[in-house]
Amino acid sequence: MIRLSLADIAEAVDGRLHRAEGPEIVSAGVEFDSRKIEPGGLFVAVPGERVDGHDFAAQAIADGAAGVLAAREVDAPAVIVPPVDDDRLGALALAGDVDGSGAAVLAGLAKLARHVVDRLPQLTVVGVTGSSGKTSTKDLIAQLLEPMGSTVAPPGSFNNELGHPWTVLRADENTRHLVLELSARGVGHIAHLCEVAPPRIGAVLNVGHAHLGEFGSQEAVAQAKGELVEALPADGVAVLNADDPLVAAMAERTKARVVFVGEHPDAHVRAVDVDVDELARPTFTLVTAQGEARVTLPLFGEHHVGNALTAAAVALELGATVEQVAERLGSVRRVSARRMEVSEAPGGVTVVNDAYNANPESVRAALKTLAAMTRGRPGRAWAVLGPMAELGESDTEAHDEIGRLVVRLNIDRLVVVGEQAQVMHQAASLEGSWGEESVLVPDVDAAVALLRAELRSGDVVLTKASNSAGLWRVAEALLAEGDAGRQQP
Repeated sequence: MIRLSLADIAEAVDGRLHRAEGPEIVSAGVEFDSRKIEPGGLFVAVPGERVDGHDFAAQAIADGAAGVLAAREVDAPAVIVPPVDDDRLGALALAGDVDGSGAAVLAGLAKLARHVVDRLPQLTVVGVTGSSGKTSTKDLIAQLLEPMGSTVAPPGSFNNELGHPWTVLRADENTRHLVLELSARGVGHIAHLCEVAPPRIGAVLNVGHAHLGEFGSQEAVAQAKGELVEALPADGVAVLNADDPLVAAMAERTKARVVFVGEHPDAHVRAVDVDVDELARPTFTLVTAQGEARVTLPLFGEHHVGNALTAAAVALELGATVEQVAERLGSVRRVSARRMEVSEAPGGVTVVNDAYNANPESVRAALKTLAAMTRGRPGRAWAVLGPMAELGESDTEAHDEIGRLVVRLNIDRLVVVGEQAQVMHQAASLEGSWGEESVLVPDVDAAVALLRAELRSGDVVLTKASNSAGLWRVAEALLAEGDAGRQQP
């Protein structure tokens, strides 16, 4: 973060000083976890479901914080933010319900982030959104841009009204690229995030069924995702997936120049001759107006080809050559946890931990990767699946389709975890699984017990479910047996 006085911060957020004179300098990062505060940092007192950050203000100062951003007076030097009206409260509801004081702090944090962005004219802001693949693509873009200048990107999926400005405030005078992941649970949310850090390059990956319970239809999802390209300036660039009709149609909603990516023959940045190896790592020829190059991704799953094309398009726009892009894509690494995390467990079992989250599109991609990883090999393919959340009226149909897909892909065993996902088990049985090819277990512990009893060397186990199901604990339990699992390259 750039150096700011508490007086500067008070002015930026339309707040007032409390127990502070104003010259106190914030010289370190912004944190909402008091345990992570650094000397000279700014502590953001966010009221949460379990604890209220205001109660930790004095401790944060004792640990070295220069000040606190708060919604009410605390026993510490602070900037007190003003309250927000009901309209603003609605725009700040990405991560669930927030009360008035929480909304006020988040609004203040957003204003501070915008103030910092406006003070960094050298900064290029890149925004990424989509129903699936946002985090992986954000990680790829950041790795391609880092050799071209200091790059800031969020850890994991910091993509809402708290994580978004927190990431922005990590930028300073040396930062050249700010790569941001934008999430939405309603129309207007992405537009709000774009106000916090106006993007010059915006990429939309896909429009799927994630959060369909909130939006009601894919068309409504497309309306929300398209807010990113609507926010781009005339000299900006919209990177759109030509293989997704709802995304391609967003070209009509932006004044920016459009770059299409995909396997579609009309895409400006295109993949041809796509193939995967025995571990489902994809290879393809990158075709651009600047030339062609062969790319081999050290990532698992053919779905990463689309993510890589988006990253390539962004890097090319910012000055990389085709050869540089191909070389860098060949050495990228998985950054965020529990996303196609492939490790070898004791006993010769391969574990694919993709349990950070799930929607129909991402589960289909994971299952196809599992099928590719076991094709022609002696081991069995195990899909350990839990519920996909927030699907609304399409919940039953979506779970039914996944259960049938498991059978159609010839995956050997399906373990469905939890009653919420039982439709998958029923669908697999109706599609033709027999005996114990598909089983329904009540919880994670039961799934672990079953796997421990029946796994054998050469088997590959995929864990996938919405985050709340906690299915990563299945992967962690299998890897914890004996020595820690060794990650595949």
